[in-house]
Amino acid sequence: MPPALNQLTESFQAQFHRRWNHLSNPHVRALAWLLDSPDLLDVHASQWSGKIGTLVDRNVSATHDWLAALDRDPTQLQAAIDKERPTYRLGYYAERLMTFYFQQQGTLIAHSVQVQSSDNGTVGEFDFLLRDHDGLVHWEFATKFYLLASDETGSTSKCLVGPNLADTLNAKMHKILEQQLLLAQHPAAQIHLPQPVTFAQALVKGWLFYHGPNRDQSAAQIMDGISIAHCRGFWCRVSEWKLGEKKRAIILPRLRWLAPAKLPFVQVPDSESFQQKIRQHFENEDAPLLVAILDRYNDDAIEIDRGFIVSDDWPAKAKEYLDRVSLADSS
Repeated sequence: MPPALNQLTESFQAQFHRRWNHLSNPHVRALAWLLDSPDLLDVHASQWSGKIGTLVDRNVSATHDWLAALDRDPTQLQAAIDKERPTYRLGYYAERLMTFYFQQQGTLIAHSVQVQSSDNGTVGEFDFLLRDHDGLVHWEFATKFYLLASDETGSTSKCLVGPNLADTLNAKMHKILEQQLLLAQHPAAQIHLPQPVTFAQALVKGWLFYHGPNRDQSAAQIMDGISIAHCRGFWCRVSEWKLGEKKRAIILPRLRWLAPAKLPFVQVPDSESFQQKIRQHFENEDAPLLVAILDRYNDDAIEIDRGFIVSDDWPAKAKEYLDRVSLADSS
């Protein structure tokens, strides 16, 4: 175990590397993260009314061996990912990984089932219809990345918002609970159901990111319903970003956001080259970047921390976006 892991025994990255560092294929590592990472939401929180699901591995040893074999020969998994048209959307990619898993487990009945109304309008879509003993289960699936944003006055008005300011956790869960999980009750959905749905739940995975000295703060202490054990990282303005000369980091492409990074150390840019990439990016655009801070372990570089670097005006834009969302909710 690399020294850094001893220093970060409480981090999810340390836990992941201890369990899965023998895996090298990025798709297999992403699947391992989906199966083994903490849920983003607390399944026992009363506000979810039992509508939050969790993966239960009834044979941990078999799963470990299966993933190890898949890493040695990922042909089947790669074929499943490539079966449909290429995707650059993280949600679709994660769904393909989970579809493969449920197929291999023999529990998948159907996935991505669109429900159309009589006038050919779209009513909704079942992410997964699964076999659970003799019952039929509807699971909605989401992988989400949210930053804990607050206004510049330091008020207690805070919210978990997507890095690109396209959604919030509150809005996402409202849609899942009040619309998507009720799909089986719609008359137009009945032709897609081989039997009545026993129960419908949401499986939500992801990472939450915290600013500055509050990065060790738990959203579970601020917002009800967040899992205490959720995966977490930091966020900072580009003017706040610093990387020491002896530190190494990479920019994570979107389809590598799920699992902690692992790559050959020779592929990691030096500190100055990396800093130049960051500067060039924000000189030309203001899209947030997810970066992984790395430590060397033999011939590999492994992630020990991660965070979003955002433009200097991102917090102000986040506040404007949250104000608009709040105004729309109250109208």
